[in-house]
Amino acid sequence: MIANLDEVDFEHWRVDDTATLTFVRDGSLVLLIHKKRGHGAGKINAPGGKVEPGESALDCARRETREEVGLDPQALRCVAELRFQETNGYAMRGFAFIADSASGQLVETDEARPFWCPIATLPFDAMWDDDRFWLPRILEGECIVGEFLIHRERLLEHRLRRVDCRLLGAASMSARPDRSVF
Repeated sequence: MIANLDEVDFEHWRVDDTATLTFVRDGSLVLLIHKKRGHGAGKINAPGGKVEPGESALDCARRETREEVGLDPQALRCVAELRFQETNGYAMRGFAFIADSASGQLVETDEARPFWCPIATLPFDAMWDDDRFWLPRILEGECIVGEFLIHRERLLEHRLRRVDCRLLGAASMSARPDRSVF
């Protein structure tokens, strides 16, 4: 069992899954979803999901947003690499994207009920524990790498650092998003 983040060698880290989140902004609002099924069911999050074999994180972000809420996000930019290490050994890398516009018709699906939320009043109590630490920073324009230790869906420890957005963009376009550029 992993007891703290210092026990994790993120330089040689093996990832079990890679996933994405897409935050579509409209001025002072951000598109969120009530997750209806799958990983995170019952929580508020952004559209997203697991990267499929041969797919880049960027392509996954587009696909998942279309599938979950019917929108095609425009000018997506990668703003975070999120490294989730669970105490039981499971490891997931996430890429968070922001789009300032989207085309299409916003719809509810069997996976998600979308809603626009004021950025100033994000519902952190209904979200994953880690969101309160990194989400405000990316919505303010920072690019970050976050490392999180999780035990039974509860955050035990975290570290965040600011990074050059161009490096995140390069990582998100790779068809091998299981490899970090950091």
